[in-house]
Amino acid sequence: MKRFLDFFRHSFSARLSLWVAVFATIIFLCSQLFASSIARKSVREEAIAGATRVLENTELRLTRILDDVETVADNIEWLVYRHLDSPDTLLEYTRVALQGNQNLLGCSISFEPYFFEGVEYFSAYSSNTDGVVTTEQEGSEDYQYFYLDWYLLPKILNQPCWTEPYADWDYDDDESLQTDMMVSYCKPLTSADGTFIGAISLDLSLKWLSENISRLKPYADSYCTLISRGGTYMVHPNPDKLFYKTVFTNSLLEPDQVMTDLGHSMQDWNEGFQEVMVDGVDSFVFYKPLKNTGWSLAIVCPEKSIFGAFDRLRRIVLALLILGMLLMFATCTRVIGRMVKPLSALTTEAGRIAAGDFEYRLPLEDRPDEIGALSRSFDNMQTSLVSYIEELKITTANRERIQGDLRVAHNIQMAMVPNVFPPFPDRNDLDIYASMTPAREVGGDLYDYFLNGDKLYFCIGDVSGKGIPASIVMAITRVIFRVYAKQDMSPAEIACHINDNLSEDNETMMFVTAFIGMIDLSTGSLDYCNCGHNRPVIVRASAAPAYFDCEANTVIGVCPGWQYKGQHVPDVRGRMLFLYTDGLSEAENNSHELFGEDRLLEVVTRNRGEGAKGMVKSMMEAVSAHVAGAEASDDMTMLCIKLRRV
Repeated sequence: MKRFLDFFRHSFSARLSLWVAVFATIIFLCSQLFASSIARKSVREEAIAGATRVLENTELRLTRILDDVETVADNIEWLVYRHLDSPDTLLEYTRVALQGNQNLLGCSISFEPYFFEGVEYFSAYSSNTDGVVTTEQEGSEDYQYFYLDWYLLPKILNQPCWTEPYADWDYDDDESLQTDMMVSYCKPLTSADGTFIGAISLDLSLKWLSENISRLKPYADSYCTLISRGGTYMVHPNPDKLFYKTVFTNSLLEPDQVMTDLGHSMQDWNEGFQEVMVDGVDSFVFYKPLKNTGWSLAIVCPEKSIFGAFDRLRRIVLALLILGMLLMFATCTRVIGRMVKPLSALTTEAGRIAAGDFEYRLPLEDRPDEIGALSRSFDNMQTSLVSYIEELKITTANRERIQGDLRVAHNIQMAMVPNVFPPFPDRNDLDIYASMTPAREVGGDLYDYFLNGDKLYFCIGDVSGKGIPASIVMAITRVIFRVYAKQDMSPAEIACHINDNLSEDNETMMFVTAFIGMIDLSTGSLDYCNCGHNRPVIVRASAAPAYFDCEANTVIGVCPGWQYKGQHVPDVRGRMLFLYTDGLSEAENNSHELFGEDRLLEVVTRNRGEGAKGMVKSMMEAVSAHVAGAEASDDMTMLCIKLRRV
């Protein structure tokens, strides 16, 4: 199996041939399914029409038989009324009736008790046994005929009728033997005033009737069946069902609503056909009522009989399709393999170039088709590749030199910011921690702090732009901040001096946002100046963290002579200051959702009991969880100062 899959994996001609074969198979199958559905529909319609014709012919044949029986009864009735005074003559009439109609099993002319004076039982009866007609008067104490169906039905209904199936019994020496199953056509005899005086009964053998109507069937496996008005099987190829089972018997054992509905429809003397499962076989049942009897005639055609030939043809076509597709696949694989053989050779030779032998010259295929064009393209590609590799070597060397310079610049920049481990080991009233993460090798963010006596000067800033230009401005800004802070100036004065120095000859219009502050550690007072920077967060023990109230000063470096306004907080002891650049609040995840100032304030609130280092670390973890690996778009710097009460 693995070798078979490897063959397809490594053979272009095999894969292409397979696709051709599959596509052709799909087209053929779709066409075949469409044609098959049309053909199956046509076969179904033809089967329905054929079965309906057979059913009608069978119904005509059966009706003709029943009509003949009724005609015999009419003729006997006329003779009976003429010879009511001659009982012996009636015996002869029953004999003549059977001799003239060999399909009849018996004939009786029976009368009410004592209709003939002094005679309680009189029933003239002739029977036909294998062509031999015997006649007798069968009424007696042992055979009280006037309690039997064939006598009671015409008496009660006062009209001719057919009985339900019943057994014919012979009685001999107090023993009985069933000889045949039959139905009887019964006709009442009445006096001039309409009083019932007797009945004529003609017996028809169901075995003989079944043999006659079963000869007509549309398919070899189909069969005719006849049910009585009560649903009893009168004619059926399975003798176990005859006379003792009804069309509803199986439904009583295993509920089958479709079969039950069919039985009721036949009982209601309806006409039509229905698809139903008969004895576990999907079948078509065509049914039609027989006039004047209450019976229903049906033809059962198994579905396999109707569609058997069609299904066999479809299987043959499918087998031919599979064989044809295999032949097509084999032929296409061979033909396409020959066509792409030069391509295989070109692939092998190109492997030498892929292995690094760039001086090897590929053989050119002098062909006008796509393979020739591909060969020439490979030759051009080889020439271009050699040239490109030389250029790439030069470019790579230059890039490595630049990367080296950037690493040096990064180390220099990181060395310019204060080390935070530990900041001021000789003071217990100050806790300070900071972090700076450039988006590239070097960045434009800055922070700084140092002690000048009991005064802590600090700043945080963000230079417009990124990369080396921003890092240069950052370095200049930090140097100027330290120069003027050491002169014991206020944050507003320091901002003015930095602005004047950066604004001079600033043709690129690069600017700096900054927050400059000074805390007198002896009194806890804070002086600060915000120059267009993000407002810091102040964390108080007795109130929720909040953003600083800052003057609307402009950024540093674009407006020479701008007078920055400072602000003052009397005492910040016992409080924490959290300063940051916009790389924190504007950190984006892969869905371009900002970290935001609200989320920043939530993190500060949640970690208000932490020290400066704990606060910065918690904020970095929250930002990392938010961005979830997304590439940083800006430098991110944080500075946290907590002034303790001693």
